[in-house]
Amino acid sequence: MTEQVIRFYETGGPEVLKVESLELAAPGPGEVRVGHRAVGLNFIDTYHRSGLYPVPLPSGLGLEASGVVEAVGEGVTRFAVGDRVAFGSGALGAYASASLRSEAQLLPVPEGVSDEAAAAIMLKGMTAAYLLTQTRVLTADDTILLHAAAGGTGLLMLQWAKDLGARVIGVVGSEEKAEIVARYGCDHILLRGRDPIAPTVRELTDGKGVPVVYDSVGRATFQDSLDSLAPRGLFVSFGNASGPAPDVTPAVLAAKGSLYFTRPTLASYAQTREELEGLAGAVFERVARGALSVEIHQRFPLAAAAEAHRLLESGKTQGATILEP
Repeated sequence: MTEQVIRFYETGGPEVLKVESLELAAPGPGEVRVGHRAVGLNFIDTYHRSGLYPVPLPSGLGLEASGVVEAVGEGVTRFAVGDRVAFGSGALGAYASASLRSEAQLLPVPEGVSDEAAAAIMLKGMTAAYLLTQTRVLTADDTILLHAAAGGTGLLMLQWAKDLGARVIGVVGSEEKAEIVARYGCDHILLRGRDPIAPTVRELTDGKGVPVVYDSVGRATFQDSLDSLAPRGLFVSFGNASGPAPDVTPAVLAAKGSLYFTRPTLASYAQTREELEGLAGAVFERVARGALSVEIHQRFPLAAAAEAHRLLESGKTQGATILEP
């Protein structure tokens, strides 16, 4: 069966993305053929495309999608034809009208969660889950600094942190984005480029600093993140939207108060089926009871993936972005 896919043969800007038609093989042992209904767009997709995170070429792209099981291979027991499923991990190739997936990577989509929401929340939602409940176990006593608070992952983290009772200092890139995070209960909103971040964080915390900073921006916010931390605070670097963060010098961490630094990935927190199901279950539980709302602000046809990448990298997107196969 012929499917539409997005592939790239060299690294570079959005222009390297090509729309192709490929024959998709029948699922092999342990595999499931998924017809995609919605595909999630994530900043890590731009890192793969640009070569920041090298992958063998030529390559497909994308880690997150939802859809319906169209066929199953030998030995598949968890899923049957017609089941609604989603994934946010595994091999690249979500930018397609269908893909073959290992049964172990797929998760059932519960009733009440739309295809679009499932596609937008798997990778980003599970990222929020491990960052706030495992990388650091957030409590109601915590105040956090959250960069890119109005982004796809940022909005989910904001809602999750507020559900845990934490106080959130959110950094955004525009007045329009400030209005969005205000609707979701962000306690203090700073505008990057206008407000002095570290001094304001100190002022809001009686000079102490915050115990944890979540930074997906990278180079542009690195120093502010370091300077906002309390002694023995944790710097969580999980993105490079403004470019790769600089190297971390151990002596600097010592001088600024015996700080901790981590660069976590979903793969490290979902190494087993049990861990994967635990993260997804935590996400779906919060969606079901209304603690997480998925805002999809941008929709593009699959063939317009390059255009979607340009908008994402411009910093003008809000909430989640969906590609429509």
